[in-house]
Amino acid sequence: MKDMTVAIVGAGLIGRSWAITFARAGCKVRLNDPESAALDAARQFIASVGEDLQANGLLGGCTPDEVLDAVRTTVDLGEAVSGAGWVQENGPEKIDIKRAIFGEIEAHAAPEAILASSSSALLPSAIFEAAARPERCLVAHPINPPYLVPAVELVPSDRTSDATMAEAERVMTAVGQSPMVMKREIDGFIVNRLQGALLHEAFRLVAEGYAGADDIDRALADGLALRWSFIGPFETIDLNAPGGVADYVARYEGMYAEMFEGMKHRVDWADAVKGGIEAARREHTTVSGLNDRQVWRDRRLMALRKHKRDADKDIGR
Repeated sequence: MKDMTVAIVGAGLIGRSWAITFARAGCKVRLNDPESAALDAARQFIASVGEDLQANGLLGGCTPDEVLDAVRTTVDLGEAVSGAGWVQENGPEKIDIKRAIFGEIEAHAAPEAILASSSSALLPSAIFEAAARPERCLVAHPINPPYLVPAVELVPSDRTSDATMAEAERVMTAVGQSPMVMKREIDGFIVNRLQGALLHEAFRLVAEGYAGADDIDRALADGLALRWSFIGPFETIDLNAPGGVADYVARYEGMYAEMFEGMKHRVDWADAVKGGIEAARREHTTVSGLNDRQVWRDRRLMALRKHKRDADKDIGR
C-alpha cells in the first residue's frame, strides 16, 4: 500500500488507531478532526505506543518515527479528503451526524475513492441513504483497537457494488487487517451479534445465581478463548468430534437445543451490574485505574499478536 493516501475523519480512539494501521502499511495518512486538541492527543498517543509496537514486530518494518511522520493532521476536512483513495469516517454513532459528515466528504472526495464508516451499529443503507455515489460506500467496522485486533467487518448496503467490496477486501488485507466480508447488512453485523449472545448468557448466569462474574471471565479467558484465539467456533466443533462438524451436530445438537429453552429470556443488565458485577470488577480495578489497565490489555494484545504470528510461521495456520 505504499503511497496510497488515506483520510481518517475523526481523531478519537478509533481514528487514531486506524491512523497507525494505515501508516505502518506505508500509506500517507491525513488525520482530520475539527478540534486541534484531539489531533494533538492523537499524535501523542501514536508516539506513546510506537516503541511497544516495534518491540513486538507490529510496525511492519517501520520505525516509530516513520509511522508518526506518515500521519499529517488537519482541522480542514476538505484538505484531508481531497485526492484520498480511501476515506475512513469515525464520527459519533448518530445517524444525522454521520449523514452530514458524509455529505461533506462526498463534496471533496475523488469519484473513485472508497468511503467507509467505522460505525458499530448503524446500517450502511441508513448512513448512505442520500449518498451521491452509494456504490462506493460501505461500513468497515473495526474491532477495538484496530491496530492490535486485525478483524474488520466489511458491510455493504444494497447499493454497494461488488467491485467496491472486492477492492475494500483487497485494501484491508494489504494493510494487515483480517476482513470479514458480509453478503448483506444486518443490525449488529457479525461480531456484536456473537458478542451480544455471549453477554446475554453471561449476565443471566450471574443474575440468577449460577456463577460469579470472576468465574464467567475465567471460563472465557482460560477456557473458550484459548481455542478461539486461533480457530473459530465452527473449526472448534469440527475438531471436537471424531467425524468432524456433522458428527458433532449429530451428537450434541439436542443438548444445546434443550439449553436454549432456558436462554430465551433475558435479564436486566443494569440490575445484574448493581447486584454484584460492578463490585466484582472494582475489587480488581478501580475506576481511576481503568486507563492503566487498558494499557496493560493492549500490551497483552501485542504479545498475543506476536505469538500468533510466530506460531503461524513455526506451526502453520
